[in-house]
Amino acid sequence: MTARVPLSGPRFQTEPAELYRELRRDHGAVAPVALDGDVPAWLVLDYRELHQVTSDPVLFSRDSGLWNEWDRIPDDWPLLPMIGRKQPSILYTVGERHRQRAAMIGDALESVDPFALRRYAEQYADALIDAFCGEGSTDIVARYATLLPVRVLVKIYGVPDEQGPELVTALNDMIDGRERALAGQQHLAGAMAALLAARQEEPGEDVVSRMLADPSGFTAEEIAQDLMVMMAAGHQPTADWIGNSLRLMLTDDRFAASLSGGRHSVAEAMNEVLWADTPTQNVAGRWASRDTHLGGRHIKAGDMLLLGLAAANADPQVHIDNAALTGGNSAFFSFGHGDHRCPFPAQEIAEVIARTAIEVLLDRLPDIDLAVPAESLTRRPSPWLRGLTELPVTFTPTPALGGSA
Repeated sequence: MTARVPLSGPRFQTEPAELYRELRRDHGAVAPVALDGDVPAWLVLDYRELHQVTSDPVLFSRDSGLWNEWDRIPDDWPLLPMIGRKQPSILYTVGERHRQRAAMIGDALESVDPFALRRYAEQYADALIDAFCGEGSTDIVARYATLLPVRVLVKIYGVPDEQGPELVTALNDMIDGRERALAGQQHLAGAMAALLAARQEEPGEDVVSRMLADPSGFTAEEIAQDLMVMMAAGHQPTADWIGNSLRLMLTDDRFAASLSGGRHSVAEAMNEVLWADTPTQNVAGRWASRDTHLGGRHIKAGDMLLLGLAAANADPQVHIDNAALTGGNSAFFSFGHGDHRCPFPAQEIAEVIARTAIEVLLDRLPDIDLAVPAESLTRRPSPWLRGLTELPVTFTPTPALGGSA
């Protein structure tokens, strides 16, 4: 059998696009890869095959119980939080129950007032910028991008504000898939269970209270699991969308106009990032419900397929390298596809938070500039998400606006 390619290592962090091109050249549309601990999986690289997998939820199921490798997965495997064993969340629910569950979450998120959402994002963005605007330099990732989404989410979900900082740490640990992943998952689970108990006792005008009021009969454990998914999916990918978009705007001359306070190319930069530098690089996963063939590969029943969203976005059959701006083309896979794609209301919330974060920052610090060579910027070592470890910038010091959010 062809040697499996580790889905980790320096090149995966520094030049994943080139690595995906090599995988496609050497292995075709579906490549044999190895996760942490030499655990085998298939990485779906091409656009057409990824569309096929995500369009057939029966053959390529979201039910992780089908996995034929569970007997060799240890309880402390660091990727467990992102793959899931015996997790009664929406991620691993299938069929009609999944559709009911998706409707429950979508309805709760859709009821978020878009004007209030933007107001919260602006207030928290200003408050975070006030903390460093007089210094003339900062790390935009650590002091802004990784703090803003979760602060907005805890507001609309009904989580006490003071829990925000610890949730950021827990979410990052869980998603990065390293030694603190399980501890991060446990912290998040405890926080969501406490929130659920508080809202059961005293409902409010928030997302969690609306989920609890849904008549479909979901248990408290199911809703708590879904809250964990919603928090993880809503925070870090949005933070990385902010950071990756700002990196593009600070390093690409096409977006220079935005740095003088203009907003017309912010949306274009954000859209280009979803094509060329999407925060959600790979997703685990789908499991074959029976023996089948995909992209010239024999897939056995129970094999795990990883969705190579970034690789599919860069498939030369649909996206030509060095092409002009993608403009309003949103045929990317960055929010998934099919029954288990990111709910549209969640996507809209993420876009409002990310765009507001960028626009407020450029309005407040119009001469912001990168403080280090672009080639020195590094990425976190996550197999799932692609985000910067830091984004050092300089700017003319300005006074704080004052007030609080």
